[in-house]
Amino acid sequence: MRQIVNRSNGGYDVLEVEEVPDLQPEEDEAIINVKASGLNFADILARKGQYPDGPDKPCVMGYEVAGIVDAVGHEIDDSWLGKEVIAFTRFKGQAEQVAVRELQLFEKPNRLSFEEAAVLPVNYLTAHILIEVMGSLQSYESILIHNVGGGVGIAALDIARHIGATIYGTASKRKHNFLAERGLDYTIDYRNKDWSEKLMDLTDGKGVELITDPLGGKEWKRSYKALRATGKLGMFGISSASEGTGGGLGAMWSMLKTVVQMPFYHPLPLLNKNRGVFGVNLGHLWHEPEKASIWMEYILKGVEEGWINPHVDTTFGFEDVAKAHRYIEERKNIGKVILVP
Repeated sequence: MRQIVNRSNGGYDVLEVEEVPDLQPEEDEAIINVKASGLNFADILARKGQYPDGPDKPCVMGYEVAGIVDAVGHEIDDSWLGKEVIAFTRFKGQAEQVAVRELQLFEKPNRLSFEEAAVLPVNYLTAHILIEVMGSLQSYESILIHNVGGGVGIAALDIARHIGATIYGTASKRKHNFLAERGLDYTIDYRNKDWSEKLMDLTDGKGVELITDPLGGKEWKRSYKALRATGKLGMFGISSASEGTGGGLGAMWSMLKTVVQMPFYHPLPLLNKNRGVFGVNLGHLWHEPEKASIWMEYILKGVEEGWINPHVDTTFGFEDVAKAHRYIEERKNIGKVILVP
């Protein structure tokens, strides 16, 4: 089989496609022939050496796949054989085959293509935890979704629409028409305007009850200030650390600068302002597979009911993985970027 290998920290030239022997299942594993694999911003940070949870190099990244079960170990129900599935993967998903345990497997909804199904595990699970599990967004409240045109952003838009909340979002101008058609109430062009000033104008100076923020650094300070009473800030990424395309000292300096700019939240101001802050990191939830299964079943029910509709911006073959990384870094995607073997 072929797999995408990240050889070292650096630019696009550290990504290679290599041939390795086909996988054989352990007793508690299923082997999936991968038809589609997700690409996430964490993969970009990992390539540059900015992702502390990433595996040692050389490594194969990838957190989610869709494909067909080809083999199972003795401890796995053999009814999975031949089924179209989606799965969480703890890395190694950007390959033609991946080995997973049964709790990581879910049947693929029939109405979704393999590419669409591969959007669900990371993007929709992250958005569900941010908005419903920890954010507790209500229909009479409002939400600001940063980077609403990205993979998690569009997933969050679907979920907030289902709840019935008023939705604000930051995105570049070229994405506005698509997002309006998708159901976004108010779009803020973060490239040409101060998003916080615009948000306050739109909300008569009140702010919003929930903000989902993957930016990090000083933006978390501004997001916190834009919360209404009883509001919550959900932090789930540090994409502002990704400046330039290479790794090395430049990447380390960018990460350090982002970390230094991050705010500290003291309990007393939180009490006095009736605000909350929380973080979401899927990579640190592997010890909660039962919860993840419940959350994923809820998302699959949303697909069945028609209010969850994953959007794939484009696909890249494995041999074009460097182009895929560049495409995301240049913020060209509206929705998910998928790698296909």
